[in-house]
Amino acid sequence: MWADEAALDAAGRRLDEWESGLVAQAARATALSARTQALTGTARSDDGLVEVTVDASGLLADLRLDERTRQHAAAHTAQQVLATARAARADLLRRLTEATAQTLGPDDPTARAIVESHRRRLDPDQGPPDAGR
Repeated sequence: MWADEAALDAAGRRLDEWESGLVAQAARATALSARTQALTGTARSDDGLVEVTVDASGLLADLRLDERTRQHAAAHTAQQVLATARAARADLLRRLTEATAQTLGPDDPTARAIVESHRRRLDPDQGPPDAGR
């Protein structure tokens, strides 16, 4: 009978450990979600004429144009806005990657999957990580 009770106790401990692991994982996921929802990415053009901020989804949140943009052709300014928006999304991806690694750990498979999902969404031209092979 004692062996059965010991096995039962061991199984109960394993279930308790499993449950506490799930609770901890859920807490980390909640913390990561809250942290990433508050992130933005910002970039400024090399000449300082354009500054773009994107929200956590990579959507335009703020656009600042220096008055000197009036001295340039509209097409030039438009190109700078687009290039600076790409740089702002890259900044957001960097921040998302840091937050994910700090919260879940850099070697965590879930963290890698989350970062890759963000990468595909924020930089669709890049392609999958093994596209260059």
